[in-house]
Amino acid sequence: MIGKLFLTLATFALLHAAYSTYEHLSLLKALGKPEGSLPLDIVYESILALILGLLGASLNAPPLKDITWASEMKKRTIDGMDSRLGFAHYKSRGNFLFASPHNDGKI
Repeated sequence: MIGKLFLTLATFALLHAAYSTYEHLSLLKALGKPEGSLPLDIVYESILALILGLLGASLNAPPLKDITWASEMKKRTIDGMDSRLGFAHYKSRGNFLFASPHNDGKI
């Protein structure tokens, strides 16, 4: 619940910082001073929105899954693990796939 609240606050703060930046740059353009840095309050608001967004995304994420070998073997059987193919050999298929057209695909 708190994660979604932080994400919502971060979204509104970022949108407000973007709008404030647009207004500030429009003012600078109207005054004929296209060069100029952003006011610190807009920069601080953007950084705060970033921190709130990261915190909200972290709190809103599902719990991490265990990825150890023991947890994988709990889901599988030893027969399922031993029956998988080892190495695939493509040498026998290469003669068929790259055969010349007059052989009609025969090896």
